[in-house]
Amino acid sequence: MGYGRWTRSEFISYSTKNGRIVTADGTLDSRYTDGQLFRQYGLHPRLDPRNVMRECCDSAEHPESIPVILALDVTGSMGPASAQVARKMNEVMTRLYDSVRDVEFMIMGIGDLAYDRAPIQISQFESDIRIAEQLDLVYMEHGGGSNLFESYTAAWYMGLHHTRLDCRKRGARGLIITMGDEPLNPYLPAQPLAAATGDAVQTDIETDGLYNETIRKYDIWHLHVNHRAGDPWWPRVQESFGTQLPQGHLVNVTVEEISDAIVRIVTAHSEKQRGETAICRDAGRDDEKTGSKTGMAGIGNVITW
Repeated sequence: MGYGRWTRSEFISYSTKNGRIVTADGTLDSRYTDGQLFRQYGLHPRLDPRNVMRECCDSAEHPESIPVILALDVTGSMGPASAQVARKMNEVMTRLYDSVRDVEFMIMGIGDLAYDRAPIQISQFESDIRIAEQLDLVYMEHGGGSNLFESYTAAWYMGLHHTRLDCRKRGARGLIITMGDEPLNPYLPAQPLAAATGDAVQTDIETDGLYNETIRKYDIWHLHVNHRAGDPWWPRVQESFGTQLPQGHLVNVTVEEISDAIVRIVTAHSEKQRGETAICRDAGRDDEKTGSKTGMAGIGNVITW
């Protein structure tokens, strides 16, 4: 998946056909609420995570595809933040295309595996107006429970086990950006994870081990959405995510800062991946000269940021 290119004109045409007001700069009217933008009343079949494999493919249009998973917290308090993503999607894509031409977005909805009816939603990787179409299919369940965290690492799990990335052939990694307002979950419970994904999960998936596996395939960031001054969750968020993510990969943002943060993270990731790809290509050429067979796989195992 991931054919085509995003254009402002297509977004404006798509939005107006759906009866939405679009401003002159291609942004949806700021008065739209999450209830007006997200109208699904259950898990849409196109976002069903059971037994799926999502592919991010290189093509003539996108010869060096950059897979980006944007995972939105769809529990009760996060509606305004997700609505901001929908309103600003055109701004995000047009700004990215100024410097990052081969980005392909997957949209995920993440809830709470212990409590929600649709705790995992997963789109295809796309690079054109289908990003907006799939974002519109997200079910804003407004769920969650009393366990003081959401199932953020379900995005890591799906990225690790349910995606196939052409960028790996070039020694590059994809990018996962989760977005929420609660601490990091310590594990994914086996039974509801198996029910949601169709996988034969026998034991709980501990966050430590899952991170160590996923980071080989994806770079991982988290946007903590700060809804108000003096956010009481921030110290717990820092403590929980800080044990896993590299320095700087946990970003504290207001709702208004979300789109800028996404653009900065994707742009920085793209620049670093170009460097990793160049290193792997150079290693491959050296191997051809020496007869070594280590190549990209050997380099990929030792690269760190």
